[in-house]
Amino acid sequence: MATLDLHRARLMNPTKSLTERVFQAIGFEALALLICTPLLAWIMQKTALEMGMVTLAISLLALTWNIIFNGLFDRLKARLQLASGVWTRVLHALLFEGGLIIVCVPLIAAWLDISLLQAFILDIGVLLFFLPYTYVYHWGYDVLREKLLQQRVPGQV
Repeated sequence: MATLDLHRARLMNPTKSLTERVFQAIGFEALALLICTPLLAWIMQKTALEMGMVTLAISLLALTWNIIFNGLFDRLKARLQLASGVWTRVLHALLFEGGLIIVCVPLIAAWLDISLLQAFILDIGVLLFFLPYTYVYHWGYDVLREKLLQQRVPGQV
């Protein structure tokens, strides 16, 4: 009976464990690499290995920057007593992506032996891919997660 109550409580409480959040993030990055590598190799007329290394490096940079930036931004937000409203989220997104562009564009240009402008355009193209991809991935993850959790609870439809 306690197990059933625990499963029902988990269904009602959408909080994910740290392990699940790590699994979700790794899945997000892995699927993105599987999609982006061949697509970018084709667009840039580079080998899949070369583009795979670039996309993997950018992915690792983005994950690292995410951890560093969010820690710094949370401290700044607390220090300036910023509310968690729309404008704070817009500021967060702009500063996060701006920092990522500053780091990634020179890396892309050097690695692929292209100009900074070409690397910037490529980076903007990747960003435009990630906007809908992020929405669809997390929506799909949440739908699958809910179905899996419902299957584990006896008596749920």
